[in-house]
Amino acid sequence: MTAQLQLDVVVPGTVNPAAGERAKTAGMTSAAQATAPTWADACDAAIRLMARRGTPFQAADLIAEGLVDEPDHPSQWGPRFAANARRGVIRLHSYGPSKRTTVHKSICKTWIGTA
Repeated sequence: MTAQLQLDVVVPGTVNPAAGERAKTAGMTSAAQATAPTWADACDAAIRLMARRGTPFQAADLIAEGLVDEPDHPSQWGPRFAANARRGVIRLHSYGPSKRTTVHKSICKTWIGTA
């Protein structure tokens, strides 16, 4: 068995929230640039439709309902949901296990439409 070292305090210099945010932004920008415009438009339309329903949803629900296909890469979901959140179409509702079988129930954001 391998044990993981657990520190009960943050060691100065080990956590850099600003660097983390910069890396996230760079990754989201790269993913957005690699996304086919036709898929992005279809995904945005699917998000708007789900948002109007007023019930919580995640990316897997868009696929399950046949509203959009899988993107070329899973990282392309994030920029679409982020863009719609910035536009005020959706807001974060909660976190929970992903419904997508390909990600083994990893943590996933659940969204809901704004009023």
